[in-house]
Amino acid sequence: MKETIYFDNASTTPLDSRVLSAMTPYLTEVYGNANSVHKVGRMAVKGLDEAREKVADLIGASFNEIYFTSCATESNNLAIRGSFLSREEGKNTLVISSIEHASVLSTASELEKQGAIVKKVKPNSSGYLSASDYQNSISSDCFLACMMYANNEIGTIQPVKEFANACNEKGVLSFSDCVQAMGVLDLSVKDLGVSMLSFTAHKFGGPKGVGVLYIKNGVKISPIVSGGHQERMKRGGTSNVAGAVGLATALELSRQNLLEETSKIKGLKDRLVSRILTEIPNAVLNGGENTLPGIANVTFKGIGGEALLYALDLSGVCASLGAACSSGTIEPSHVLKEIGLSDIDAKSSIRFSLYKQNTVEEVDRVVEVLKSSIKKVSER
Repeated sequence: MKETIYFDNASTTPLDSRVLSAMTPYLTEVYGNANSVHKVGRMAVKGLDEAREKVADLIGASFNEIYFTSCATESNNLAIRGSFLSREEGKNTLVISSIEHASVLSTASELEKQGAIVKKVKPNSSGYLSASDYQNSISSDCFLACMMYANNEIGTIQPVKEFANACNEKGVLSFSDCVQAMGVLDLSVKDLGVSMLSFTAHKFGGPKGVGVLYIKNGVKISPIVSGGHQERMKRGGTSNVAGAVGLATALELSRQNLLEETSKIKGLKDRLVSRILTEIPNAVLNGGENTLPGIANVTFKGIGGEALLYALDLSGVCASLGAACSSGTIEPSHVLKEIGLSDIDAKSSIRFSLYKQNTVEEVDRVVEVLKSSIKKVSER
């Protein structure tokens, strides 16, 4: 069996063993429901509260501004749908970018059917969004504006602070999907100034199945999951205590040696990109210079991305398409199309995403596998 090289960390990262150790007591001995009043329940709620306090401290928020959810998709839905449900009369406009994650775009599309007016801000050819474009799109009937912190496909880092300032000047709520940035960049809600932001644990060494929505004190949104008084009436459902503990632990660990680790990751990505562009003909890097340290999206012109991805997989390399797979049909990536790529080029793009467990030896091996895989695909 070939040794697997995992370059799909933007999809999910491996669970840190220290995170698993922190979670284990809440999966075994402290198994009580955090809403129970007996001893085991009180032990569980203590773990939940400590996790909430830790997350709040790490991102510069208050304890009662942190809401645990099942994932970032739920957090994004809660922020957007919750804002729509609690909007003031006459405020029906939602401003988003055209390169948001599918959970934002799909939610916006569904709200249009319920009377919302959706305005989309487009990026430039490098994938950057302009805060001034948002300011020009925000009107008095806007109930929320959304700008992701970093794009999940091409890694572009956006001017969220300037965006939040523009929203604040116009008295409009601001929301940022920080899923790819959290755990990689040193984020502070006080510095960013957004009304809400979301993230999830499994993007930085934590478990799947738990996310966070930060809601600034004073911001009113309606719940979208009913059935209990958990999360201060914002999200019904039995609390995932072990998941919350794992998220808090992973976030804390991600902040340790952050600059050193991100510098290492960026060095690996730069080596990968440099070798690809130098040694593989007709390879083009997508996105500008201000991108996340670990994401590299490359178009291999004239090569079918799906066939190349399968060839890489057969050689033990895990990466992902620059496209979304739906019902077995590969559609061209909306992000790549929005920055000007043709359908053919968008379908010929591969995303490589690196993390702190990756090595120089793996980078060099991936380049060699890429060259041989492209040759095989071209000969078919």
